[in-house]
Amino acid sequence: MDNTDSPRRSSAENRGLLNVTDGGHTFNGTDSYQDNVERPAPPQDASVENSAIVFGVLQSDIGVNTLLSRLKQSIASTREFAAFLKKRSVMEEEHAQGLKKLCRSSHESVRRPDNRQGDFSRHYNEVINIHDRMADNSVKFALSMHQMHEDLHDMATNIERGRKQWKQTGLTAEKRVQDSESLMEKAKMKKDSLTEDYDRARTGDKQSGRVFGLKGPKSAAQHEEDLHRKVQAADSDYTTKVQTARNQRQELIDLQRPQAVKAIHSLITECDAGLSLQLQKFASFNEKLLLSNGLCVSPLKGRDGFDTPKSLRDVVYGIDNVRDLNNYISSFSSKTMMTSQQHAAAGSQSQGTIEHQYMPAENTVQPAQMNPYGQRLSQIQNQSPTFGQRDPGEMSYPTSPGPQAFTPTSAGGPPQLPHVQVSTSIQPPLSTPISGPGSVVLNTNVPSPTPVFGVSLDDLLSRDGSAIPLVVYQCIQAVDLFGLDVEGIYRLSGSAIHISNLWEIFNNGLHGLAPQTLLMMLTIWIADPSQVDFRNPEHFFHDVNSVAGLLKQFFRELPDPLLTNEHFQEFVEAARIDDDITRRDSLHAIINSLPDPNYATLRALILHLYRVQDHSGANRMNAGNLAICFGYEPSSPSPLVSVRSVIDEMRYSPTLMGTGPNIADAAWQVRVIETILQNTYQIFDDD
Repeated sequence: MDNTDSPRRSSAENRGLLNVTDGGHTFNGTDSYQDNVERPAPPQDASVENSAIVFGVLQSDIGVNTLLSRLKQSIASTREFAAFLKKRSVMEEEHAQGLKKLCRSSHESVRRPDNRQGDFSRHYNEVINIHDRMADNSVKFALSMHQMHEDLHDMATNIERGRKQWKQTGLTAEKRVQDSESLMEKAKMKKDSLTEDYDRARTGDKQSGRVFGLKGPKSAAQHEEDLHRKVQAADSDYTTKVQTARNQRQELIDLQRPQAVKAIHSLITECDAGLSLQLQKFASFNEKLLLSNGLCVSPLKGRDGFDTPKSLRDVVYGIDNVRDLNNYISSFSSKTMMTSQQHAAAGSQSQGTIEHQYMPAENTVQPAQMNPYGQRLSQIQNQSPTFGQRDPGEMSYPTSPGPQAFTPTSAGGPPQLPHVQVSTSIQPPLSTPISGPGSVVLNTNVPSPTPVFGVSLDDLLSRDGSAIPLVVYQCIQAVDLFGLDVEGIYRLSGSAIHISNLWEIFNNGLHGLAPQTLLMMLTIWIADPSQVDFRNPEHFFHDVNSVAGLLKQFFRELPDPLLTNEHFQEFVEAARIDDDITRRDSLHAIINSLPDPNYATLRALILHLYRVQDHSGANRMNAGNLAICFGYEPSSPSPLVSVRSVIDEMRYSPTLMGTGPNIADAAWQVRVIETILQNTYQIFDDD
């Protein structure tokens, strides 16, 4: 193509050909990419969130990154407060459990005979109960803190998942636009370079020679024509790159960036609102804890006619030291009377011959109801109304004004047995007339009590009005006071003679005792079971192992086992469950369905055995060993022909569950008792 025929255009005209105008976006060879897209105007609201400055930042290229950084801060703050709540919950739980344990040990210690009793004991127990209620408040507070920690942790995890998702989506869209604009800039630079070469070729000397190419020398006109084609191709490529970049940025501004900004902003709002809500709940729970503890220490005065609990100050100031001292001294007045009578009797005695004359009343025990250590006790069948089944969590125990009445658990703590008030001014239930020189006649003018051993718990409840039999309460009290640290308690046998005598006292009173034992009992003024006080070790011959054997013997002689024949198979099936939690819950449900007297007696026994295993470091009796003693051991086939065989049968026979139809169930019976002992407070704490 001839140079004269080729169109002559100036450099400015050349550059004008490269201008592209489309829809308000102007791209040219000298100016950079100009974004003239008409953006939506910010809202007119003057609030901080919707101000023009905030709107401008959010719609800029750094909007997504700014929100992502702010969301990361919110998540970090949420996790920090969740960790604080977890630590606070653990600290409060440890404090509450320590306080409850202290209250339990204090309740047990204050009942010991070596501590002050009377008015001080009652008021001191009220002080301990106040602290027990404060511990309950701390437990509730700790549970609330733990739940708040779980909620915040779950929220932070979900929001972090959303942050990662929108970070990838939003930044990917931004990167795609940046890459398109980078390609556009490279196309522009290439086009500008070719345009300059084309201008030099057009304005240079046409006769200056030839330009050598790959296919040989080119003339100046040919070289100019090649450059013109390259400039046109570069201009077309640049125009395409500009259009692509414009379309992607338009999509980013109109759709992708607003979506990412809105989603991330929503996550920030949700995280901040959730954190603020938990902070408000934290403040509310702290106020509630302090207020509840304050009401425990100093309750509000109620309206006239309504009883209100005493404050800690009133309880402490209510202790009467003078009255306690006088009552304690007065309790020994009967012993001075006994000493005088003994001196008078000793002066009239010249020999040691003693004649025992029994004078039984009308309610004398029939010969068939004799001690099982000599003969079998015939079963007593008294028809009495029974209690209805209990709903889980509910339990009503009929009580009687006597010392053996069962008292329900105090608030927030494990149930405790009531404190027996034993009269210290009991007159000797015998007369000692002088019937001649050298002889003393002892008359036990006390009616024979109704039997205790071999009588069903329903009959005992209907007859005595107590959910827990007196013999069970007395034995538990003796072991709690004197046997918790005795090695092998409930495993080692006591004296067969002592067990036999204690059996006679509870079942027949003084009738049936050997003369020597009768005289010893009368010297400590035991004439009927209501006067037995196992807080005095003289009443059980200083043999706590015999008391443990007597307790097991009571459960063996029940016509229907403590856990009942009706539920035997259900207990065995529950024991076969491998999962510990499921097995515990199944046993809990069956226990709740027991009759009221069985449930109350089992509750008292298990709580007592829990205290025994709590001292396993000294007594070597853990939950497994106690479960064997009260579950099932192979029965001895030898008949009751001697005292030794009595002890053998007592040791090797089922205790709480009775004998099932299959001897292979023995191991499951032991597992039932062991599981109950291992979950004592989970099964009985809320009842």
